[in-house]
Order: sequence, then structure tokens, then C-alpha cells
Amino acid sequence: MHSTDIAHAPTPEPATGDRRRWFALAIVMTAAFMDLVDVTIVNIAVPSIQRDEGATFSQIQWITAGYALAFAAGLVTGGRLGDIHGRKRVFLVGIGGFTVASALCGLAVNPEMLVASRILQGAMAALMVPQVLSIVHATFPAHERGKVFGLFGAIVGLGAVSGPLLGALLTEGNLFGLEWRPIFLINLPVGVAALFLGSRFITESKAPRALKLDLPGVALVTLALLMLLYPLTRGRELGWPVWGYVSMAGALVVFAALVAYERAKGARDGSPLIELSLFRVKSFAAGIAVQTVFGVGLGVFFLVWTLYMQIGLGWSALRAGLTGVPFSVAVSVAAGMSVQQLVPRFGRKVLQAGALVMAAGVLIYLAEADHYGLGITSWQMALPLVVMGAGMGLIVAPLTDAVLSEVPREHAGSASGLINTVQQMGHALGLGLVSVVFFGVIDERLAPAEVGPAFVNGFTHALGWVAAVLGAIFLLMFALPKRPAQHVEGAAGAEEAPVTGEKEPELVP
Repeated sequence: MHSTDIAHAPTPEPATGDRRRWFALAIVMTAAFMDLVDVTIVNIAVPSIQRDEGATFSQIQWITAGYALAFAAGLVTGGRLGDIHGRKRVFLVGIGGFTVASALCGLAVNPEMLVASRILQGAMAALMVPQVLSIVHATFPAHERGKVFGLFGAIVGLGAVSGPLLGALLTEGNLFGLEWRPIFLINLPVGVAALFLGSRFITESKAPRALKLDLPGVALVTLALLMLLYPLTRGRELGWPVWGYVSMAGALVVFAALVAYERAKGARDGSPLIELSLFRVKSFAAGIAVQTVFGVGLGVFFLVWTLYMQIGLGWSALRAGLTGVPFSVAVSVAAGMSVQQLVPRFGRKVLQAGALVMAAGVLIYLAEADHYGLGITSWQMALPLVVMGAGMGLIVAPLTDAVLSEVPREHAGSASGLINTVQQMGHALGLGLVSVVFFGVIDERLAPAEVGPAFVNGFTHALGWVAAVLGAIFLLMFALPKRPAQHVEGAAGAEEAPVTGEKEPELVP
């Protein structure tokens, strides 16, 4: 995720006596929680959506990938809009839009409307999320921020554990006969309350000298990703047409045009979407590669895992959600140990151990799924899931600090925004690749008796790819600093922070 920059000039410290700041904190943390839960809650409901709406598997991929793509493409711009127009104002626009988009998702009459509403939801999250810790910076004095960042860590852990369970309970409960729709409609009362309370209790703030918007940069990034992702997700069901390969090759040309444009924009006005000079820092360039590839691996695993349990094994959403609890708990426990005890002592080796442990968990899961087939139980899955979760926890918590540790202070805001952006882009790419590594080994027309064995086979095939991805991450991590130095205030504890804001927020009366 992101981290926040250090002040370059003295700015007014927020007052400690103002009780409203705790209300403001509760509101922005609720928004951050909504975003985190919304990412995880949808996966568990995917089979129900597919059944109810008659969605194709490529549409299912876009329900999740569309959100990630819109979120990634808009993150840096969302942060800069807050710098320019005021964090409170943009936050309220974001949470209002997120609430409306959630309503549209819940009321969707067909898969196309659901995909479009999810893309809108991701775009609104990109306005909302970057303001969260910018508002904290403007609202809390420096000596209280450590406590606040710790609370954010707890919220992230809670979001990871509760998202799948909440999704399972809401889907399984079939409230008012609405099936999967309550997973989106639950955002409505929360969003309306946050909008009302936020307008009363959040203090407005702006950056003294905000960077300019780079909308052509956003357009080029989005176009390149669409040219890559659309043929990947649709290719299999369309018989891999020639235009798909042309489009994917053309994406590389657009990426090259993006680099040329960003270089020219940086020289012209110093506010490119992507600060290319950062890639001359070896640890940052390697860290961005790690974040992207890690996002790909997670994108593949979580969607395939859900489809395997609910469609392949025929489990209920609730059973699938409960099966994932050991994984979520292991991630939370290992993440806490990693940051507080292990990384200060062993440095980079902890992250590399995490990649190997997670790969080992994936391989154990592969062996068990292959051995037990359709007879596998939740208890038999617990061991590989705990091992995988422990490995993931060792990586996710300290990775941002490791990537940022050698970045010049003046670029910390841009760098942290880019980290989260590429992770989301990697996630979207992973979701696109599901059609290749999972559906690519499953026949299109299956008799009911063939579905289970075919999905088990697809799952083990996809796990082999995830293990290979984790092996690549292990090797890339050799380019990270041996002992990350914490340059950036709040990086260790802050899971959601401003993506820009090259200066400390300035209070607006």
C-alpha cells in the first residue's frame, strides 16, 4: 500500500485538544475498511453471481479485475486531486461515489451492468483511499500518529479476516431473497453515515504546493492495461483471435509511449504521473517488480481458490469462507511478528524466507488437492493454508519499507503511490491470467459429473504457476537492501496513506 512523505517546511501542528479528530479518524478508518472488505468480499460471492446472473467466466474475471484496474489507474490522480482541491472535499466525493456505485452493483440487472458498476466503484475508491492518511496528518499532531498507524494495521488485519466471512454470511443468508446483492448493499448505510459525519467532523487540508494532474499519463496507463487484459480474459472463449495477439503486442508500444511522455513531462513541469528517476534506485526498481509479480500471484490464487472450492468441490459460500480463516489468522500473526521482531534482526532474509514458506504452502496444497481429489476436507486444507498465510505475512508487512528505504525523501510520496498502483495492476493482470492458467486447461463443455475433476485439475495447474511466481519473487528480493532503513514516517504501520502530497498537509481554516 502506500506511505506518506515527511514535511519539508514547518506547517501548523494540529491542536491536541480538539475531540473532533477522533470522530474524523473513525470516519476515515471506516472508509479504508470498506475498501479493504470490498476487495475480499466479492471473491467469495463470485460463484453465486455466476449462477444467478448467468455470467461467463470472462465476465466473472472482469467483476474483480475491473475494480482493481480502475483503482490502480486512478490512485495517483486521486491523491493529487486531494492536494489541489482539499482532502476533505475529495474524500467526501469519493465516499459518496463509492456508495452510489455500491448501490448500482447491488441493483445490477445483468453481468455487463455489474462490471461497469465495479469499474466505477474502483474509480471512486481511488478518490477516497489516498486521502485517508493525508487527513490523519492534517488532524493529528506528530506524537499521536504512531498510535494511529498502529490502529490502521489492526483495521487491515480485521478487513483481511472479516471480508471473506462477511461475504459468505451475506451470500449464504440470502437476505430478503437477494442472494449475493447484500455484499454491495451493506455499503449504503455505512457510506451515507460516513458522508454525513465526515462533512461535520473532518478538517479540510491542502498541500501548499500541489503537483499538477497528469491525465494523459493516466489515459496511456489505462489504455495499455486494457490492451493487455481484454484479450487475455476474452481470448479463450473467442478462440484466441489474431487481433488479441496484435492488441497485447500493441500494449508494449503504448507502455513505451508512456515512458517517453513521462520523461518529457518531468522535464517540462516536474509533475509526471510516474517519477522515472526512481527506477535508477536499484532497490526501488526491484521492489516495484516484486510488488507487481506478487500482485499477479495473489490475483491468480484467490479467484481460482474460490472457484475450486465452490464450483469444483460444490461447497457452500459459508464453508469456503470458514475454510479460509486459518489463512487470514496466519497472515495477521506473521505480519505482526515480521515487523516488530524479525525484520529488525534479520532484514531482507525475512522477506525471502516468506516467499519460500509461501511457495512451500502452495506446493503442499497442490500435493493434497491432487492426492485427495474431490474428497478433500477443510481440515486437510488447514496446514497448507497456515503455511501460505505465514509466508505471506512475512512479506506484506515489511515490503513497503524495504522498497522505499533507499528512495530520496523528496520523492517518497510519488514512490509510495507507485508501489500501491503497480500492486493493483499486478492483481488485475493476475485475474486476467486466470483464463490461461486455470480455464485454459478446462474443457468448455463439461457434463455435470466432469466439472469437479476438471476444476481440481485446473486448480493444481494454477497452483504450479503460483509456486513459480513465488520463486521469481525470491530471486528478485536479492536486489532489496539487506537491512531496510526507515526513511518514511509511518511506513511500517500505515497500510493506507496518501499517494502524493510532496509536502506536509496545510490546514485550511
